Amino acid sequence: MHESKLSPTEIPQEAFDWYDEYAHGCIDRRTFLSRLGTLAVAGLTASVVASALLPNYALAETVSFNDPTIKATYATFTSAKGHGEGRGYLVEPTNVDASMPVVLVVHENRGLNPYVKDVARRFAKLGFIAFAPDALHPLGGYPGNDDEGRAMQKSLDRDKIEADFIAAAEFLKAHPKGNGKLGVVGFCFGGYISNMLAAAIPDVIDAAVPYYGTPAKADIIKNIKSPILLQFAENDKRVNATWPEYEALLKSKVVDYQAHIYKDTQHGFHNDSTQRYDPEAAELSWQRTIAFFEKHLAS
Repeated sequence: MHESKLSPTEIPQEAFDWYDEYAHGCIDRRTFLSRLGTLAVAGLTASVVASALLPNYALAETVSFNDPTIKATYATFTSAKGHGEGRGYLVEPTNVDASMPVVLVVHENRGLNPYVKDVARRFAKLGFIAFAPDALHPLGGYPGNDDEGRAMQKSLDRDKIEADFIAAAEFLKAHPKGNGKLGVVGFCFGGYISNMLAAAIPDVIDAAVPYYGTPAKADIIKNIKSPILLQFAENDKRVNATWPEYEALLKSKVVDYQAHIYKDTQHGFHNDSTQRYDPEAAELSWQRTIAFFEKHLAS
């Protein structure tokens, strides 16, 4: 599924760590590439390593938008406490009469890129109604490249972005073809949003699956009551440092949770557009996600 001149085992851990810093806005592209230039492992060059780490979204399409078993469109929703209006990618199964579970799919920190849209299509292919909002809608939507998308998302008011996702969840929960049960899954920033929604609107979220996401803010985290399936990468110091305290709180609140740390994986291991992708961990985590939603979102 994923082809590149370098395999993950050929890339030094420092490069993955630097990419994580770059992807989360801690360093700029110039600094990232400059650091890669210091590598002298087996003749690796900065351009070779960068091409392996930076996303190639042509690799991410596993379900075509032309697949006859799904219908992909766009939908807008009102967000009175956010940016006024939100917009997202809505994917529904075709030829299904019964009410279906609905899943909110939340992107990373750079807008609704092709990988996340494909994840929404994967859910629809399995019988879920999936909706993937674009936090960048107030600025015209995902611009087509991650650097610009990251800068655009950083420029927006964080509280309004969160309000937009709350509004999106409430919009999706009321979908006329839904069964009244709503799950949320998100990656990186979307993992945080998944945790946040479970805490901010506990009566709306019926199940949450944050992938390598940090916890909700301290003032609302105590409100969580829905089941949570947490997916972590082993080599992800920044996010994993937040887990012990978060787990202690979940235990104290007697929240139904499961947590999995996938051995030898990097932050972003589910994203099949870069060499952080780990096929085995991605597939196992996906099967666990589907089983979790099938259990908790059943009518």
